Amino acid sequence: MHKLQSILLLFIIIIKPVLADEFVFSDQTLESDIRLPDWFKLSFLDLQDDLDEAVADNKKGIIIYFGRKDCPYCKALLEKSWGRKDIVHYTRKHFDVIAINTKGTRNITDFDGYVDDEKNYSLRKKTNFTPSLLFFDKQGKQAFKLSGYQNPYRFLAALEYVADAHYQQQSFKSYLSQAKDALESGGSDDLNQQPYFDAPPHNLNRTQFIAERPMAVFFEKKNCHACDILHSIPLENKSIRQQMEELDVVQVDIENTEQLITPKGIRSDSVSWSNQLNLHYSPTIIFFDEKGDEIIRIDSVVWLHRLERVLEFINSRAYKNYKSFQAWRLAKTNAK
Repeated sequence: MHKLQSILLLFIIIIKPVLADEFVFSDQTLESDIRLPDWFKLSFLDLQDDLDEAVADNKKGIIIYFGRKDCPYCKALLEKSWGRKDIVHYTRKHFDVIAINTKGTRNITDFDGYVDDEKNYSLRKKTNFTPSLLFFDKQGKQAFKLSGYQNPYRFLAALEYVADAHYQQQSFKSYLSQAKDALESGGSDDLNQQPYFDAPPHNLNRTQFIAERPMAVFFEKKNCHACDILHSIPLENKSIRQQMEELDVVQVDIENTEQLITPKGIRSDSVSWSNQLNLHYSPTIIFFDEKGDEIIRIDSVVWLHRLERVLEFINSRAYKNYKSFQAWRLAKTNAK
């Protein structure tokens, strides 16, 4: 049996009954600061030195953890995923973990010798959401990026995906498919529906005529527990519904070969398009601008407040004036 399948089979037997809890938490900004694990590496933030030390210790590379002290998604990762002893053991065996504060001012020396502070380094690495993890291999090349909170089984799979060098041969989506998404099943037999979803067939082409407003595309599937939770809680919020109605909104079944035309005018089908976009999480929401260019994607667990902020970024057209969601958020914070 494949190693990932063995891990997930054990996970199903032992932890499946409490799986729903791994998706559920409050995403209100924390009132008290997060305390990082004491096993995180104490670093002078010279990344090449950190990598050299990890390799000398027979590790597969380093993980840079981008977080904030008041981030509820970071707390969920630290408590629910890195709160498990087996995941901590596996992480420490294969990686050194270096923490970066996305609002911090400490200087970081990148692998190429470029020096920047934590805040600007985070912006350059496009860490729109905290936590974000960048995995670097023994050669200092970025092997993988994991954005947002991922529940324990997906997080452990991501660690194994890099540690065993599967990233050199296949996508993370392909790697996860070997477990047949066992732990994301158990949801509704039908796709969840919303009144603001445009009906198929989907001609999303925005290259011939500039659209009047941005578009949100929900990439989902049947029997998806995380999809059910998204629809039953955040998308039922009145404010969220009102903001969604200001957009063109489409739902795509990533397991159905429904024919469509993409925002860039390419004839495709749902499965091929989702593969082209390298999607590995359901549900993923991708926002496109009036010309069909991707603005931002949410490909991890998302709750009310994060979704509200992303929708504000989109509906206010802030993406036209800021290079990223993260830059916009920093500007709003500094303006207070």
